Amino acid sequence: MKVITSYESHQTFEDIKQVDSNGTEFWYARALAKVLEYSDFRNFIKVIDKAKEACVNSGFEVADHIVEVNEEIEHGKGAKNSYPSFALSRYACYLIVQNADPSKRVVANGQTYFALQTRRVELQDDEKFAQLKEEEKRLFLRNELKEHNKQLVEAAYNAGVESNLDFAIFQNHGYKGLYGGLDAKDIHTKKGLKKSQKILDHMGSTELAANLFRATQAEEKLKRDNIQGKDKANQTHHEVGQKIRQTIKELGGEMPENLPSPQKSVKSIEKEQVKIEKK
Repeated sequence: MKVITSYESHQTFEDIKQVDSNGTEFWYARALAKVLEYSDFRNFIKVIDKAKEACVNSGFEVADHIVEVNEEIEHGKGAKNSYPSFALSRYACYLIVQNADPSKRVVANGQTYFALQTRRVELQDDEKFAQLKEEEKRLFLRNELKEHNKQLVEAAYNAGVESNLDFAIFQNHGYKGLYGGLDAKDIHTKKGLKKSQKILDHMGSTELAANLFRATQAEEKLKRDNIQGKDKANQTHHEVGQKIRQTIKELGGEMPENLPSPQKSVKSIEKEQVKIEKK
């Protein structure tokens, strides 16, 4: 049983992340419980039990993601005591925040953080994706975003976003959340794009990935929470964008509005790809 040291309260999910000797990242349960505002660890164990069940149902071995350890907690005046705890993988943390108290705002932030972290690593671990050149990654992500935007349109429509104008307003709420208050027109100006150039066609792979995540998470939240009404749908999209922006900040990433805009459009890349395939 390994002894570990817990961090003080008021820290972010990134701050409490640990890395073992093999370079694998993980989190300690009591530290995570503190960040998720669970004052009684016994209540948090119930959430961990739900995560274990979800892990089994997903076809994974619990022992690969949730391991019993001893956690050393620092009290006043430097005193330390050891308590039973768990070492948690990123996936285990993701399952935990999905089963934690949804009324806690920090839990919603945790859902975004660990979902984004999991998606980032999935892309990094995907050998085929990793071998793609930047232009190929852009084309792949842009096509993914096109498909998920269709699903987002459907979810928004079911929530009460009906006309083209309504959806444009809805989209801008998502952009404003992710881009620190900038709407589509502001982003276009910020990037120095010409009038004929579309912002999505002149995004690099990192920025496209952030927008793809915004679209997928907004769609899921609209459906999961059964959001009804244009105003609530707009607010939901804005909040999702904000949470993703906050997560990028916690990870030390560049804000999307400050990322460079490639001059070659995704449409041009797509045309070149078609020509190559024809040859």
